[in-house]
Amino acid sequence: MPTLDTAADLLKLLYDTETEHRDDTQLEALTLAVAADLPVLLWGEPGIGKTAALNQLAEALDLPLTTVIASVHEPSDFAGLPVLGDDPAVQGVPMAPPDWAVRLVRAGRGLLFLDELSTAPPAVQAALLRVVLERRIGALTLPEGVRIVAAANPRGSAADGWELSAPLANRFVHLQWAFQHDVVVRGLGGVWPRARLPELDPGRLGAAVAFARRAVCGLLAARPKLVHQLPSSETRRGGAWPSPRSWDMALRLIAFGTAAGASREALSMLVRGAVGDGPGLELLASLDRMDLPDPEQLLAQPAAAVLPERGDLRQAVLDAVVDAVRQHPSRERWDAAWAVLAGALAGGAPDLVVVPAQTLAALREDDWDLPSSIERLAGVVSISLAASR
Repeated sequence: MPTLDTAADLLKLLYDTETEHRDDTQLEALTLAVAADLPVLLWGEPGIGKTAALNQLAEALDLPLTTVIASVHEPSDFAGLPVLGDDPAVQGVPMAPPDWAVRLVRAGRGLLFLDELSTAPPAVQAALLRVVLERRIGALTLPEGVRIVAAANPRGSAADGWELSAPLANRFVHLQWAFQHDVVVRGLGGVWPRARLPELDPGRLGAAVAFARRAVCGLLAARPKLVHQLPSSETRRGGAWPSPRSWDMALRLIAFGTAAGASREALSMLVRGAVGDGPGLELLASLDRMDLPDPEQLLAQPAAAVLPERGDLRQAVLDAVVDAVRQHPSRERWDAAWAVLAGALAGGAPDLVVVPAQTLAALREDDWDLPSSIERLAGVVSISLAASR
């Protein structure tokens, strides 16, 4: 017995670790989704720390953690077991929930961790649909203070793995979880990164919701085919793909990310994890363009035009200015557009001016004199055309 006591002391020392705040995109994305009350599914190879991250998250957020290994449960463990009363014909047959669900309801808050989700057979996955979406387990409804996070291994590395069914996969925000070398080394040394909920700015809540709605609705209005795209392959159906449900999740994530001032990297992980890589990247590109200056304001005050530093965004602004002139042509607007292009040339990246300058030149009417600013652009355009030939 003394030997075991000494062993216990040594184990206590090994488990006695500290935490520190550090930039961690994965952890930032996870906590943002948890704050937004969206079910999250962590995908990653075995042994990279998914379960440890969830334990640390629950401890940092002061939430009781309830771990349920989906693959070792029967469908009735989630749908509930029928319990006969005195008169079933009158009272019906209630579905009794498992003990872990009762504990969560009594606590009123907690973190429900559905581990090894990709090893759950199809019947269990079907039973989990109501748990994840409606938070119903038998006759119980989980309280609002309960958050749901799951973890899964890719089918190739899961023990007797199954592909996730499309209905279940579409209820999660999918995050690809990978180990980070410096985090592992520092953690094994006794210091792990600290999880914390994002700090939402109360003064930005209304604007954040309006911004998110404008971004998602604007994209889907222009690209109606993105509203619902069920993948053709079984493997892709088990991941993130666009549907009205997942677009609603993306909208919520953008609103929370905007109100919290989340990093671009974390927001990218979350949006792509909700609607898939292709639609997610289109949405992120539209977010960038929403912050671009109004072309009409640039035409009104070309001398005060401030253009984005990023080349793709600068190109989009210049194209928008030229298109605005094309839609409502006039001599004054045409001259102002040349002034905007000349200012862009002075700011660097002359190759970005070539195509807009050619398009703008083609809009000239016969009685419009060439502005003086065009002389600064003529050399750039001619050199570019010569290089193209």
